Amino acid sequence: MKKVIIGTRGSDLALWQANHTKDRLASIGIDAELKIIKTQGDKILNLRLDKLEGKGFFTKELEEELLGGTIDIAVHSHKDLPTTNPPGLIIAAVFEREDPSELLLVLKDTVDVTQKLSLKTGAIVGTSSNRRKAQMLALRSDLNIEDLRGNVPTRIQKLRNEDYDAILLAKAGVNRLNIDLSEFHVEVVDTTELVPAPAQGALAIQIRENDNELFTALQQINDAATAEEIAVERKVLNLFEGGCHMPLGCYCKKENGLFEVWTSKAETDEDFPDRLFVRAETTEGLAEKIVAKFSKERKMPAKVFISREIGEHSYFRKALAKHEIEIDGRSLIRTFPIVNILDPFYLKNIDWIFFSSRNGVEYFFKLNPALSKKVKFGVVGRGSEATLRKFGHLADFVGESGDIVEVAEEFAKLVTGQTVMFPRAQDSLLTIQKSLGADTKIVDLPIYETVVADDIDGTTAEVLIFTSPSNVHAYFADNLLDPEQKVIAIGNSTGKKFDEMGVKYVLPYSPDEIGLAEAVFGI
Repeated sequence: MKKVIIGTRGSDLALWQANHTKDRLASIGIDAELKIIKTQGDKILNLRLDKLEGKGFFTKELEEELLGGTIDIAVHSHKDLPTTNPPGLIIAAVFEREDPSELLLVLKDTVDVTQKLSLKTGAIVGTSSNRRKAQMLALRSDLNIEDLRGNVPTRIQKLRNEDYDAILLAKAGVNRLNIDLSEFHVEVVDTTELVPAPAQGALAIQIRENDNELFTALQQINDAATAEEIAVERKVLNLFEGGCHMPLGCYCKKENGLFEVWTSKAETDEDFPDRLFVRAETTEGLAEKIVAKFSKERKMPAKVFISREIGEHSYFRKALAKHEIEIDGRSLIRTFPIVNILDPFYLKNIDWIFFSSRNGVEYFFKLNPALSKKVKFGVVGRGSEATLRKFGHLADFVGESGDIVEVAEEFAKLVTGQTVMFPRAQDSLLTIQKSLGADTKIVDLPIYETVVADDIDGTTAEVLIFTSPSNVHAYFADNLLDPEQKVIAIGNSTGKKFDEMGVKYVLPYSPDEIGLAEAVFGI
């Protein structure tokens, strides 16, 4: 095959992507050279991206040269591409996807670890993405989100110059450029917390539709699994008729033979986004099913019961208030400490402390433990992580999946051969402890007990959320489930209680307020 010409933008990241493509082509015996092309998005740097005319402002000029025959391949960040190709062009291949998470870079002197994402109250956060803005304001309504343009090194320099307290970047771009970030406090914002743009982290190789020889050759380096996942995300974007300015996040990954998809959508960058999580065995009709859930015509529940008090400014309350859903929030259990003093000897050789509940964190730190600096913390769920932050500590491990067995297996690999302390409820199921290997030492510390309330009133809510097995036991001691009522169970142990009762339930992906909002929206 003749030497092919790769068209690329001139930014550091675009050149990395083009050179990566050139290396991949060399691996299948194709010689290539680069041609740098300036796009509208590179030339106009004083306007917000959503104020630029039309679509494809980072891609249009590349596509024109491709159609004109002056280049043979255009390499794009897949998320920058409009969902339909211009006539005569096709995406011939995608490479294996880079990590699609977001990176939050924070100036070290503005860090406040007691707050979510370690951002101080009213922090100025730079991003030019409506999607990021809507989701960040949903997590922290006190933040000031300001526009941030330029390539990755330029954006980082603006943070260095203290134009912002923090900036948000795609982790994929930073990874590819191998940038040293040691001068900043860095938080990885997981895809389950801030849903990425459709196709974020993937590269698209675009060619002329009639270039059959090149298309056939490129199939050798096409990653079919990535192509299948991002096809779902881009179909969702296409069905919503949204360009890259729509405040839409969609992320699909195949896990244990099932497709898991997270979607976040707001009307504008100022609106609170709706969130949805679905699992499916096939991608057929999946995008259509997701988009249908966001229909304005669909009926939402009028009232939701949850066996926990819900704070006035909580994410869950805001997500439901948007749809005028009433919350009946009340805990059906009381907790009491059973340890009042903690012997410092207990803590002497501890490597890890693991919390499976917010109560565990609260009761442990009420004991004023004398901790060594080397101690690391593991938690289940972002609720426990947020409570740990209140006491000035960051979690080194966060188990986000609603499946506690998966969390246990992941944590077990991390702590093999070390000593782990478990401050816990007296009646805990010990799922994590049972999953640890024989060479991991367990220090068991029951520090509080739960007492079930008597004579609990039932609820007329259409959806009932239970936060623990004790709350299930308490409610159903006095009440029956109406056949029309739907049940959401937080965590496997709560789900097992319903399995024993023969009651169908939904298990949120994340055992936290975002996961609950997704589950209610999905019912």
